[in-house]
Amino acid sequence: MAQDLIRVRGARQHNLKNIDVDIPRHRLVVLTGVSGSGKSSLAFDTLYAEGQRRYVQSLSAYARQFLDQLEKPDVDFIEGLSPAVAIEQARGAPNPRSTIATVTEIYDYLRVLYAVAGLP
Repeated sequence: MAQDLIRVRGARQHNLKNIDVDIPRHRLVVLTGVSGSGKSSLAFDTLYAEGQRRYVQSLSAYARQFLDQLEKPDVDFIEGLSPAVAIEQARGAPNPRSTIATVTEIYDYLRVLYAVAGLP
C-alpha cells in the first residue's frame, strides 16, 4: 500500500544520483553504507529537509514571516512523508556499552515507549 511507504523518486541532493527508494512507514529504519554513499544526503538533506519545509508551509502566513525560507531539496517527488525529527551525529567518548540508542539519546524515550505500548 502506498500509505505504508515513503516514496522518493529522482533524489539528486548532493551526491545522490537520481535515486528512487521506498521506505516503510511505522518502522524503525536504518540507513547504512560506506562513507560518502549518500546516507546523510538522503536522511537529512532530502527527507528531513522536505518534511520540515512542508511543515513550515502548513503554518499561517503570519507565522511563516518569522521563519527562514526553506529550499526544496533536489528531488522529483516525495509522497507519504510526515513531519520529521532529526537526530544529528554526536561524537562522544567511546564506551564499550554504547548503542545507537544511547549515543543518539533516544534510549530513554524508547524505554518509555516499550513500557507503555509493549506487549508481554
